[in-house]
Amino acid sequence: MTNSRELEGNWDEFKGKLKQKFADLTDDDLLYEEGKEDELWGRLQQKLGRTEEEIRDFLKR
Repeated sequence: MTNSRELEGNWDEFKGKLKQKFADLTDDDLLYEEGKEDELWGRLQQKLGRTEEEIRDFLKR
């Protein structure tokens, strides 16, 4: 899952995985907007205290 097309196409699945693992994430934290992927990654990094790479690695599993 490295490009925005894969992210967009699988977002519901990824969102479910993230919510299961990190219960403190809100729907606002996980709001996906086309063209604003950097903002999404920034919100996730800030909320989870993890790097984008760590989050992407988790989603690959």
